[in-house]
Amino acid sequence: LVKKKKALDVPPSQFILGAGKAQDDSGADLDDDAQICSCHNVSKGDVVRCVRDGAKSVGDVKTQTKAGSGCGGCMPFLTNLFKAEMKKAGNSVSNYVCPHFNMSRADLFDVVRIKKLKTFTEIMETLGVNKESVGCELCKPVVGSILSSLWNEHVMNPVHHSNQDTNDRFMANIQRNGTFSVVPRVAAGEITPDKLIVLGQVAKKYGLYSKITGGQRVDLFGAQKADLPSIWKELIDAGFESGHAYGKALRTVKSCVGTNWCRYGIGDSVGMAVQLEERYKGIRSPHKIKGGVSGCVRECAEAQGKDFGLIATDKGWNIFLGGNGGVSPRHATLFASDVPPSRVIKILDRFLMYYIRTADKLMRTSRWLEEMEGGIEVCPSLHQTLAVNLTSDKKLRRVILDDELSICEDLEKEMEELVGTYYDEWKAVVDSPERQKQFRQFVNTNERRLPVEQVLERGQPRPADWAKAFPPAHLKEDRIRTPKDQWKWCKLAKLDDLIPTDAGTTSVAVKYGDSQLAIFHVPRKGYFATQQMCPHKRAFVLEHGIVGDDPNSGKVYVSCPMHKRNFTLKGGECLNDDAYNILTFDVRVEDDDISLLLPEVQELDELIGTTDSRRRAVATQN
Repeated sequence: LVKKKKALDVPPSQFILGAGKAQDDSGADLDDDAQICSCHNVSKGDVVRCVRDGAKSVGDVKTQTKAGSGCGGCMPFLTNLFKAEMKKAGNSVSNYVCPHFNMSRADLFDVVRIKKLKTFTEIMETLGVNKESVGCELCKPVVGSILSSLWNEHVMNPVHHSNQDTNDRFMANIQRNGTFSVVPRVAAGEITPDKLIVLGQVAKKYGLYSKITGGQRVDLFGAQKADLPSIWKELIDAGFESGHAYGKALRTVKSCVGTNWCRYGIGDSVGMAVQLEERYKGIRSPHKIKGGVSGCVRECAEAQGKDFGLIATDKGWNIFLGGNGGVSPRHATLFASDVPPSRVIKILDRFLMYYIRTADKLMRTSRWLEEMEGGIEVCPSLHQTLAVNLTSDKKLRRVILDDELSICEDLEKEMEELVGTYYDEWKAVVDSPERQKQFRQFVNTNERRLPVEQVLERGQPRPADWAKAFPPAHLKEDRIRTPKDQWKWCKLAKLDDLIPTDAGTTSVAVKYGDSQLAIFHVPRKGYFATQQMCPHKRAFVLEHGIVGDDPNSGKVYVSCPMHKRNFTLKGGECLNDDAYNILTFDVRVEDDDISLLLPEVQELDELIGTTDSRRRAVATQN
């Protein structure tokens, strides 16, 4: 505004106090040179030109401009801008889950619930565009989340494991160097000295970086995948359980100390926060959920910046809904006042279950409420999902508080059933040797390789900085000196390592010299092998990625879990970034042996060896 010397089109107070209601977030008021994606310096004009040139999806825009393929923080705004420009151009805009399913997430949820479908394969065969498809990196996590929200079977069960993003797949958040974080639950931030000591002991034993999170718990970074079961066994033995920081689920319910200690406290904020976190822990939803409970209007727990928040009054609790921080912060809306403690959970049960039923994929409660017709004040049309035709003057408060649609009993029952299915996902792994096998770094050796060099900073280890820019990397067979007809078959894995199944894709990593390779089994497609290193950021993570197929070409690909570059399993071309290509290898299965056709170790190490690749991935430090 200052640089362009533009006149204000809103009252100046809005820049300090915020808007009184949800504002247009389509970028209509921005100039074409306004930056949309800072990672790749993409402007609004770049996105507009993509639409004018024929882009039909946000994925097309990402492929052409790289917007959204860095940190991902611009994706909500990019999506809104794309939809607005499509409408302006007279094109229809779809909210389908992906090209594999011609329905929204809410519609998919309802059909899966009504038909009681239990696996991705059943859902694809019943509702998919192509019944033989293996899905993609968009629809698989959505289906996985829906199945967890309805039936809550373990995400590592063979029929569900391949649907999960890497975080859910290994029940830990993958970090930029390919290691993982460990976040045990600390309900309401309340923790005993003995448990604090255990966290410190575990961090020291496994060389983990420790940090207090904004959600009042301790995050331990840098855990190798193979160490995760051992780390969690020690934590579970000390009384901890999974914090679900890896899932689209309840993260935390933050609290102040309330009447326990504070001289200003009006309500027992810690007790209420513990009760809420214990109730909703582990529940999967369209996006992550955060809560907060403050013991008075001083608001030390920032409850009005959460998906649901409570502030104590002398008569009970004020309930706030639909707040969040992030790229587009939103102040929560006061939903109900002076609610007695006995009624708080009933209201939140209804609200959260209604959100789980009807929100779009990866939609926080704030956007869900903003995109309702009338927002939190007015109920959206529910005729598709509830067979009730409503006019827009029906209030959401009447739906949730007064049960005007007669659905609250169903919402409460569904939430009660879901809460009743809770179990500690990590304890189920610690108690299962079979599940623990899936955490091996390599199936053909017990050797360990750190993905990226580490440095010490302020007394703790962290990954060395990435290089500021990586050159294009086109790794193809012609880069190997020895002709392919002189390569040799090398036995590197057993069928039992891969656990091939018709229920979903499976994958493992193997070590060959200093090189890391990934082997995949795709139902009805066969066996494939690629390098393990993604050339985009030189991270050794491709085995962790979701396998999908392109609905147009039918090509099978793996989606890198870091920044979603999609590499075909035959030929290695990158379908959404022509700056990269990976090596792929022929696979042969004989009896119980899996063999790969490979050049000599030294030749392959020169291209994708771990040591040289790690060195090239690290920025030069002065």
